Amino acid sequence: MITPTLPAGPAGPPEVSVPAPVTAPAALPAAVPGAGQAWWRNAVIYQVYVRSFQDSDGDGIGDLAGVRERLGYLRRLGVDGVWLNPFYVSPQHDHGYDIADHCAVDPVYGDLAEFDALVQECRLLGLKLVVDTVPNHCSSQHPWFRAALAAGPGSPERARFHFADGRGPGGSLPPNNWRAMFGGPAWSRVTESDGRQGQWYLHLFTPEQPDLNWRHPAVAEEFDRVLRFWLDRGVDGFRIDVAAGLFKHPELPDSPDPDADERTRDSVNPLAWNQPEVHAVWRAWRAVCEEYTAKDGRDRLLVGEASVPTPAEQAKYVRPDELHQAFFFHLLHAPWDLDHFRTVIAGALEDIAATGSTVTWVLNNHDQVRTVTRFAGGDPVLGPARAAAAALLMLALPGAAYLYQGEELGLPEVTDLPDELITDPIFHRTRSRVGIRDGCRIPLPWSGGRPPFGFSPEGATAQPWLPQPEHFAAHTAERVLADTGSFWHLYRDALQLRRSLPQFGEAAVRWLESPPGVLAFARGEGFVCAVNFGDGPAPAPVAAAPLLASGPCPPGVLPAATAAWWIHRP
Repeated sequence: MITPTLPAGPAGPPEVSVPAPVTAPAALPAAVPGAGQAWWRNAVIYQVYVRSFQDSDGDGIGDLAGVRERLGYLRRLGVDGVWLNPFYVSPQHDHGYDIADHCAVDPVYGDLAEFDALVQECRLLGLKLVVDTVPNHCSSQHPWFRAALAAGPGSPERARFHFADGRGPGGSLPPNNWRAMFGGPAWSRVTESDGRQGQWYLHLFTPEQPDLNWRHPAVAEEFDRVLRFWLDRGVDGFRIDVAAGLFKHPELPDSPDPDADERTRDSVNPLAWNQPEVHAVWRAWRAVCEEYTAKDGRDRLLVGEASVPTPAEQAKYVRPDELHQAFFFHLLHAPWDLDHFRTVIAGALEDIAATGSTVTWVLNNHDQVRTVTRFAGGDPVLGPARAAAAALLMLALPGAAYLYQGEELGLPEVTDLPDELITDPIFHRTRSRVGIRDGCRIPLPWSGGRPPFGFSPEGATAQPWLPQPEHFAAHTAERVLADTGSFWHLYRDALQLRRSLPQFGEAAVRWLESPPGVLAFARGEGFVCAVNFGDGPAPAPVAAAPLLASGPCPPGVLPAATAAWWIHRP
C-alpha cells in the first residue's frame, strides 16, 4: 500500500497507563463532528467479542479486564469507540445472548467494579462505550422464566412469555409451524409441575432462549429499568439485538413460508418479524436517551440489528424519534461484484440518509464469515486483497462504520474446526456446518509464534475456549504493527484521514464515470475513491499517485482488487 502524508491533527487525550505488549504512535482524538452534529453520525466503532478478545486471568476466556488491558491498542488504531458483545450473567448456551440477569456481569467476564473501571478508562482515552442489549428473549434460567414454569398455564407469570397449548391429540404438536433461526421448531414443550406434558413456549433461536412477550407491560417496564441501570453507570449507548423482532402476531397463526422444514432457519416469517408495534418501543427508548442527554449534554446512541428486506424498510427504524442508527447488512451480505455494491450503497444513501440519520456500514461481525475468506472465491491471494479494498471503500462512504475485532489483522475465517470442538448452537440444532459462527470467533492472536499468541497470560494452563490455528502467527498484532504494508496500517491511515480531511463531514456521494469493472465516486471538494472489481488493471480516475491505497498503486493505474483514495483539484 502507499503510505499517505497526513496533515497534523490536534493533540490526543492524555495517556493513561494500560499494559500493552505492542507499541505504535498514539492515535488522533475522536472525530469531531460539525457544529450541532452528534458524535455517532460519522463514528467508527470497534466491535469487541469479549470472550475472544483478551484473557486476563488464564482461564482461556476473554474478559472485561482483558478489554481494559487492550484499550491503548484500540486508541492507537484510531477508532472512536467500542461495542461490547454481551457480558451479562448467562449459562452461555449462546455465549451470552441468553441472559439470566441483565444488570449483572457474569463472573467469567468479571464484575461490576471491573465494568466501572472500564467505563472510566474509556472516558480517559476519549473512547465511547456501547453495550449490547437483548430485548427479544432471555435465558431459560432467568427468574421470570423459572417462575413461569412453576406457576402453570394461565398464570400472570406465563403471560410475560409466549406460552400456548399444542395442537393435535393431547396437544402433542407445536402451536404453529414456525421455525427457529438456529434450526428446528420454534416451540418446545414443558413438563408441568404434576409431571404431565403441558404447554409449549416460543423461542425464535434456541430452547434456552424463550421469547419475551412485549405485549405485556411488565416487559417494557423491565427494559426501561435495564437501560437506566447501564446509563447510570456511564455507557454511551446500546447495540440492540434482534431489533426487528420483539412483537409477534397476537394470534400466532401458521407462517406462510412454504420452504420451512426441519433444517430451515426461518428468517422470512412475516408474522414473527418486523411487526409495526415495535416502533413504539424504539420511540420510548429514544426518549430515555434524550432524557439523559438533556441532563449532561452527552449524546447517547441506539444502534439496532434490524434485519429487514430493503433499505426503505430499514429507514423506518431510524426515523428522527426512533433508533439513531441501524446496521446496514446489505453490504455485509454483498458478493464481490461491482453492480451489487453500487446498488446496495445507492439504496442506503437514498433511503436511510433521507430520514436524517446516517448509514451504519459493516463488512464483518461475530455472525458472519470474515471478508478475507468470504471474498476469496477459493483464491487465498484474492481474499486479502479484496477484503482490504472493500474496507477502504466502506471507510470512504458517508456515515458510521463498525469494525469487527481482528479484521484490522487481516484474519481469515477458520473453517476446519473439528465437529467435537464446535460450540455454536446452530451446528448442534441442525447438524450442519452451514452458517456456523465459531470460525470468526477464534480468540485473537496478539504476539508470539505459537498459541495462545498472547491471548492468555504467560503461564496460563487453560487452553483458549476455541483453538487458534498455527497460521495465526502471521496475523498477530505484534507482527502487523511492525509491517507498514499490513491491514492494521491501512485501517489506521484511513481512520486518520477520516478525521483530518474536511471532505469526510456530511459530504454526499457523487458517482463518477469509470472504466468497466471500476466503481468510483467523489465527495466534497476533490475527494475521489475508486475500487477495481475487475480481474485486470484499469485506468485510475485520477492520474496522480493516490493518497492511500489498499495495495501497490502506481500513478494513473488501478490494479485489480485494489481501492484507492485521491485528493484531486483540477
